[in-house]
Amino acid sequence: MASCPVALKTTAPDKHGKLHMSKVILREAVYHYETLKPVIFEIMETLGGEKIKEHQRVLIKPNLLTTAKAEDAVLTHCLVVKAVAEYVLSKQAIPQVSDSPAMGDFQKILQESGLTDVLEGMPVVCKEFREPCLVDIGPPFGPVKLARDAVGAELIINLPKLKTHEQMLLTLGVKNMFGCVVGFSKAEWHLRMGANRAMFAQLLVLIAERLKPAITIIDGILAMEGEGPGKRGKPRQLGLLIAGDDVLSVDAVVCRMFGLEPDRLPTLKAAREMSLLTEAVEIMGTLPGISDFQFPSLSPLIYGPPRMHGFIRRHLLQRPVCDGGVCQMCGKCWKFCPAAAIGPADRAVRFDYERCIRCYCCIEICPAGALHAREPLAGRLVRMMTRK
Repeated sequence: MASCPVALKTTAPDKHGKLHMSKVILREAVYHYETLKPVIFEIMETLGGEKIKEHQRVLIKPNLLTTAKAEDAVLTHCLVVKAVAEYVLSKQAIPQVSDSPAMGDFQKILQESGLTDVLEGMPVVCKEFREPCLVDIGPPFGPVKLARDAVGAELIINLPKLKTHEQMLLTLGVKNMFGCVVGFSKAEWHLRMGANRAMFAQLLVLIAERLKPAITIIDGILAMEGEGPGKRGKPRQLGLLIAGDDVLSVDAVVCRMFGLEPDRLPTLKAAREMSLLTEAVEIMGTLPGISDFQFPSLSPLIYGPPRMHGFIRRHLLQRPVCDGGVCQMCGKCWKFCPAAAIGPADRAVRFDYERCIRCYCCIEICPAGALHAREPLAGRLVRMMTRK
């Protein structure tokens, strides 16, 4: 057991007048159920298994973004979900596995991910988030449509996948809770935030703060690097579970593992600016140093004088592009695009870069991995000159 200065949310003193120090656990693991299950059970016990009470409704929130297989490293692995559900059942509580996919049929996602098979015969409710309720998450956003099942859950266990993200650098614990925004309301929020990455990060933090997952376990056994979070990313074997009782602390420890300053992750920067990152965290386990993980480049979403923004959007900014040889013209990207900036063309999709808000939802949901982010050469040259 080691202690190191990683940022964490302040908590109230306990009955002895001492501040609670958040715990983050790192454990080596593989996708073999007989060895994975005791690791998950030990993590749950250490982080507060006593919080789970008999007959309590426990929401398990994995990453079920879209239809994908386990080897794609897009979704939380089915065996991680199964082990957590089995632990909840061992406490005589009622587990519910839910998410709101960006695209695709929820039952098909369960089937292709392996969840349908591994949960067969277990008294686990698998249910798509459908019914929203308005919840005030605070200024500047006010009411947000969050899933009623998430808001009403007596306890939430957050099971993100460790993946890169073209807009937010990494998909970790805080970002995973955005899946509790129901259906196309997610696209609406992307549109409302436009090209303001910092404001979107603040939204994500406030949603996670409102829902307050009791335990977060990041599936980093098979992680994703490169052009994530969809099928364009590259699976990367890390063999790790990273877990904690404070979602911000878990995300901060992952950044430390990769040698990233916390402000490199937009959600942690937003949390610091909201004074939510102030104390130390106790790390239980060996924190590896991973220096060769491939991250996407987070180029500016807009820059320059306002009168030039239209030109800059069309010709200089990093943007989603399509590999025409891979594109299946399935239409999912233009159906989901919050800015209506995508449409069909002769051989591949076309983009209206003046409308595009660079949310990269299209890259996230493309089932063929045909879309990726690219900064034009002119844009790179301009940014190099303006830095001098």
